[in-house]
Amino acid sequence: MQLNNKSNKHTKKSKFFKITMIVITVLIAGTFLFTSLIKPPSIPQDDVNINLNEIAFLPPDGNADDMFIGNGLRAPEGFTTEDRKEQFYTFLLVGLDGGINTDTIMVASYDGINKESNIISIPRDSKVNVKRKVKKINAAYPAGTLYGGGKEGGIEQLKREAKTIIGFVPDFYVSVDLDAFVRIVDAVGGVEVDVPLDMKYDDPTQDLHINLKQGKQHLDGEEALLFARYRKGNNGHNIISDYQRIENQQVVIKAILDKLIKPENILKIPEFIEIFTDSVDSDIKPENMLWFASQLNKIKGTEALSTYTLPTAGTSGLPMYYEYLDKDAIVELVKKTINPYKKDIEAHDLDIIAGD
Repeated sequence: MQLNNKSNKHTKKSKFFKITMIVITVLIAGTFLFTSLIKPPSIPQDDVNINLNEIAFLPPDGNADDMFIGNGLRAPEGFTTEDRKEQFYTFLLVGLDGGINTDTIMVASYDGINKESNIISIPRDSKVNVKRKVKKINAAYPAGTLYGGGKEGGIEQLKREAKTIIGFVPDFYVSVDLDAFVRIVDAVGGVEVDVPLDMKYDDPTQDLHINLKQGKQHLDGEEALLFARYRKGNNGHNIISDYQRIENQQVVIKAILDKLIKPENILKIPEFIEIFTDSVDSDIKPENMLWFASQLNKIKGTEALSTYTLPTAGTSGLPMYYEYLDKDAIVELVKKTINPYKKDIEAHDLDIIAGD
């Protein structure tokens, strides 16, 4: 009987040891697999990838010369990957208002060392130095799309033109349409926003109806989209400028980030990645997307996210209402926010048209 007890104890110890070793092995293998899949992205290299023979259609308002802005280089002349800051990434953020209209254009940065982020909104009417008739930056995506490159051509053209006004091509792009925006806001459980004025607007032709009351309130995805799109009320009442509209968009983005970094939403990262994969167009690879997602709980709250608008120096007025960009002010803003290089981007690295 005593021998049986000893035998049973030995068997239990042996079984416990085997199970423990299996668990340890699985954990080690899982950790290795997890860390091998989740990693910070590599910096995209310069790439001249334009073939005029592949252009299916060049619209009357387009010009093939516009496709070679920046000579296909991502960095300013004289800058190399050796000049890059460690774990510092930049993004072109595009909001599509149905079809090929770029309703929102932003350039963002993420500093993986200091866990900080900056976003600069680019006014849609910013004048860029291109050959086409309409020289607004929000015409870049439609023009590139119509050249025959589709979405990819539109993004590439917008990247090239962004370089002329900030000095470099952003590393990655993220393009979000209206439906994706609504899904993202709903996924975080809605956002808290202080609506600055009554927003009442109806446009039956677009099936667009906005009815938001002034004051602090909780907005779901559809309401947050209407808040971000609002420009004027019925009969010309409660008109806001494009700059105020940009501020409203920035408010929503900061509110989304504020919800994303909350513990309960960190657990929803797989859901956000699914939305990102299904409804958002981007060149960020899945393993890099996981790394960026893993950085969310390391961001030091919304105080670590700063928003700006690209400085302007007046408008052209009728008929085009171009926004002239302030080169010197832009250089200073880029230096302190989104510049991914250890050395400064200077005024000669930009190609900005001065006001008339």
